[in-house]
Amino acid sequence: MFAYIKGIIASSTTSEVIIETNGIGYLVYIPTRIYAQLPQLGNQIQLFTSFIVREASQALYGFLTPCDRDFFEVLLNVSGIGPRTALNLIGHLTFGELQGAILQQNIPLLTKVPGIGKKTAERLVVELKDKVLDFAPDPSEFAIKSSDPRARQIQDAMMALINLGYNQNTAQKAIKLCISEIPEEIDLPHLIALALKKV
Repeated sequence: MFAYIKGIIASSTTSEVIIETNGIGYLVYIPTRIYAQLPQLGNQIQLFTSFIVREASQALYGFLTPCDRDFFEVLLNVSGIGPRTALNLIGHLTFGELQGAILQQNIPLLTKVPGIGKKTAERLVVELKDKVLDFAPDPSEFAIKSSDPRARQIQDAMMALINLGYNQNTAQKAIKLCISEIPEEIDLPHLIALALKKV
């Protein structure tokens, strides 16, 4: 119903923000992780939103990127995951960390998120392992789908850069620069070495 909301930040906390637009203040729940990235009070912001209607409530959830918003909605399809738990996952782990944890079946990392037990973490891995490759940190720039024969190497190389200490944006840009140079068949070490030259 609401794709995004743009307006002035009237107030904010680590879990929610009030955005004023056309004289109306919208309460939007946010992942904890993005609080530090919000503009100061009185400045304009745009959040990509998910409008969740339940029997006893209606709520807006806001994200800085369409990817995080879309993945939030995918998380809601996992058995036992509600909006608050999905928000916790995105609030405590970056998209790259979540994607890597699911692909690598990193149950201990997933269970560090409040509200995620071992069984829930295992369900996340089982139900999403074939879906996470259809997401990229910026879909407009990265169109790497699971049908692409290079998809796994590209995603693994991105995770390798992140694990080496590079932030997600730096890793993404480096991999993007490499894509045009990557043949249909490439081994992971070669791709990582190529990407490291681009950072």
